[in-house]
Amino acid sequence: MHHSRLCTLVIDCRTDDLAEAARFWSAALGKPVATLDQDGDGRYAELATAADEPIVLLQRVEHESRVHLDIETDDLDAETARLERLGAKRVAFVRGRWWVMEAPSGHRFCVVRRQRAAFGPHLNRWD
Repeated sequence: MHHSRLCTLVIDCRTDDLAEAARFWSAALGKPVATLDQDGDGRYAELATAADEPIVLLQRVEHESRVHLDIETDDLDAETARLERLGAKRVAFVRGRWWVMEAPSGHRFCVVRRQRAAFGPHLNRWD
């Protein structure tokens, strides 16, 4: 048995100025900027959201700008296998921390480890 849930809306931004993108999305969504440089490498900014809302993360990327979803889980192997049985494909294991997946529809999404200390609400249980 394992658990998973939608955890993050990731706004992929092809830009040299992630802070500018974060300020735009902060104003557009009415969410304050939590950090303009989450990991200290200039690649991630985060907006402040409530514990029962998805995390909103901005990611500086080289590919076209788009939005993708992250699914968090307490068992990365079990969740990626479950999604493969549904028709998804593994694309890449990134930094030894998360899987980039592709849905049968062609949409990319990520399967990540738990992102917040409290692993709920809206938690799915898979046997």
